[in-house]
Amino acid sequence: MLRNIPPILSPELLKVLAEMGHGDTIVIGDANFAAASMAKKGILVRCDGLKATDLMDAVLSLMPLDEFVEKPVLIMDKEPRHAELECPVWGEFKDIVAKYDERGAEACGMISRKEFYKKAKKAYAVVATTETEFYACTILQKGCL
Repeated sequence: MLRNIPPILSPELLKVLAEMGHGDTIVIGDANFAAASMAKKGILVRCDGLKATDLMDAVLSLMPLDEFVEKPVLIMDKEPRHAELECPVWGEFKDIVAKYDERGAEACGMISRKEFYKKAKKAYAVVATTETEFYACTILQKGCL
């Protein structure tokens, strides 16, 4: 047994986080995200039954964000056709980031779905959750201790 490890982090995900180096990225995808196809050249970790926000909180409790980039947290933005759709999960993501990074919500940036997919295909790992909130997909860039 280990102390201070959030119980929602599986041994597989802990191994991935430990293997990642400075600048590597990890995607946390919602239930609608094409996680398996995005991870074809990387590592897919299934976290069924977990919310993206809970997983982000657990990951960031262990993993520092990259201090050498302006926006080490990228959130998938809405498609124009969903302009009126509310995405309260974005505020939750920003609040979680603010718990662990002195830049607060300023460490978060929004990117288009198309750009998000390009970056996700290059990520070290992709985590599939069963988050049902819309546009609840993020990319975290690992920093140094």
